[in-house]
Amino acid sequence: MEEENVMDLGTLLYEVRGNVAVITLNRPTRMNTLGATMKPDLARAFFELARTDERVRSILITGSGSQAFCAGADIKERASTQICGTDYFVMQKATHDLFRNIEEFEKPVIAAINGVALGGGLEIALCCDIRLAASTARVGLPEIKLGVIPAAGGTQRLPRLIGEARAKELILTADLIDAETALRYGIVSRVLEPDQLMPAAMELAQRIAAHPPLAVRFAKRAINRGMQTDLDSGLEFERYAAAMIMDSEDRKEGMRAFVEKRKPLFKGR
Repeated sequence: MEEENVMDLGTLLYEVRGNVAVITLNRPTRMNTLGATMKPDLARAFFELARTDERVRSILITGSGSQAFCAGADIKERASTQICGTDYFVMQKATHDLFRNIEEFEKPVIAAINGVALGGGLEIALCCDIRLAASTARVGLPEIKLGVIPAAGGTQRLPRLIGEARAKELILTADLIDAETALRYGIVSRVLEPDQLMPAAMELAQRIAAHPPLAVRFAKRAINRGMQTDLDSGLEFERYAAAMIMDSEDRKEGMRAFVEKRKPLFKGR
């Protein structure tokens, strides 16, 4: 499989493996926390690099080392910073926009949770389409312990994913749960041994990347939109999404390849 050289974007590493862009959160001495330039680095990786690279058809995001996917905010950086509530309200909109844009990214995003995913780290993972976890991983939103709340989407995405009662229990107790409990709750879809996590995540990302890009894009969009609205509105958007790709070259190629019993060649058009 052809590989591109790893790019060091500051707080993360970026590389392309086949049709998959691999983003590695890379602050191992700080548990890959969301400090320094990580947010603008994430924006660059997703929206300047992966978006504009026609080879890239899916994204895989993980953390460096074996301890942490991302341990959330860098508390040591923030502890000495004082900000008034009105300024925070305005500034936090940028974080909400970044995370929302990752959630709505047109190419599917898979999180390989290789260690702890806490606070903002779990909130990043919740923006991903599919989450796999190492058996040693632990996840949680412990912000309450610090006198704050999960404010990068955690209070909104977690209950939508696992239900209100379980989300309230996790957020209000600040408890961390192990990978098997996260699997049972539906936060992750698979738990693997640590040495099998990245191979399994890469295999999944490549399988998705092999499918017609437009169909993948519009299926993801229809699911996301449907989860935010009522059934009738969701069905209407589903019809819209299906109609948008009805005349695509990829649909014609897929049908021809099926009839001719050959492997299709999809171009995303």
